[in-house]
Amino acid sequence: ARQRVQVFHHALDERYGGARVASHSGAAIEAIAVRSAVDIAAHLLPETQVVAIDEVQFFDWTVAELANHLADQGLRVIVAGLDLDFRGEPFGPMPLLMAEAEEVTKLHAICLRCGAPATRTQRLIDGRPAYYEDPIILVGASEVYEARCRACHEVPHRPDLPVEGR
Repeated sequence: ARQRVQVFHHALDERYGGARVASHSGAAIEAIAVRSAVDIAAHLLPETQVVAIDEVQFFDWTVAELANHLADQGLRVIVAGLDLDFRGEPFGPMPLLMAEAEEVTKLHAICLRCGAPATRTQRLIDGRPAYYEDPIILVGASEVYEARCRACHEVPHRPDLPVEGR
């Protein structure tokens, strides 16, 4: 309570005009749009006690180094982002952040196809699942995303990975 909080988000996320982050329910808070961990460090105020970083999957691995450094300095660091990309593969620095965190809360949506807990993000382009070889990050494209469970998640052209002993 009454802690000085600074909220950051990656500048690629322009959904709310760049000056705030918002939940799907409409709750919003002011945020600083940045492109790198260096930008976050440059904007930190000395009185800040809590650092929140949204859409952390868009940052490079140095954001994990910064998060650890800030935590070592006694700041509370909260990150939010997708752990898996549209292919269902680890997304950016999120796996490292989750491994090094003291606490991880993994939230699930509801699959739009079957109603099961959704652990995947389905990218649709013109109503069809995006191909495996499509770029991970599309800026300004007209793609749509849906929450999907493992069983309903589709990625055409995904390579089959061999599993020993099967």
